[in-house]
Amino acid sequence: MTDSKVIVAIRGGGPARADVAALVERCAAAGATRVQVNLSDDPVSGAMRIDELDPPITAVVAFWAPDPGAVLAVVDDGLHGPIAAWEVTDRAPLNPKLPADGSRIDALSNIAFLRRPDDLDRDEWLRRWLDDHTQVAIDTQATFGYVQNIVERPLTENAPSVAAIVEELFPMEAVNDIHAFYGSGGDQQELERRMTLMLESVTRFGADRHLDVVPTSRHDFDLNRSRA
Repeated sequence: MTDSKVIVAIRGGGPARADVAALVERCAAAGATRVQVNLSDDPVSGAMRIDELDPPITAVVAFWAPDPGAVLAVVDDGLHGPIAAWEVTDRAPLNPKLPADGSRIDALSNIAFLRRPDDLDRDEWLRRWLDDHTQVAIDTQATFGYVQNIVERPLTENAPSVAAIVEELFPMEAVNDIHAFYGSGGDQQELERRMTLMLESVTRFGADRHLDVVPTSRHDFDLNRSRA
């Protein structure tokens, strides 16, 4: 059976770093083959965030499992605060080899929750995002990891309407340095050029508004490896 990927947003609560190992163990016992935990915590507290939702998103858990319902149940039981979950299809234009032993990835992991404007149908919205925007995002920012998650269906009641969830990995210097974020090397003119191109591109598919951007620390767990 093929694994499904599920992304869970935790709002107004969520696991502390000390609770992550226990959460992952419960996911493994329920059948998850891989878990990714992203925490909005002290190492990334200086980064820009955008909150559309109230209460805001404080952590994100992604997991892969043949039976996502069983894993989602233990995630829900083990967390404090409301959650929202979506089944997604992912693609990774930038997919670096990263540690999967639960250690903190040396990066700022920005997770953005995107909404589709009412005046764009789904096919056109996806085309503008996936076909037109992807290379612009890569060319204008200092990302070394880039995962695009297309939302297929919500898995929890009252899940906010979200069309896609994007994760981008930046060097840690990007937390406090906009030149490190955009890869402009301290050149103000180049920074402004990149910011302008990026804004023009995201505006074309509505990602300049009504989005949540959550700066996080990322921890990956390859559960197949741990069982070996």
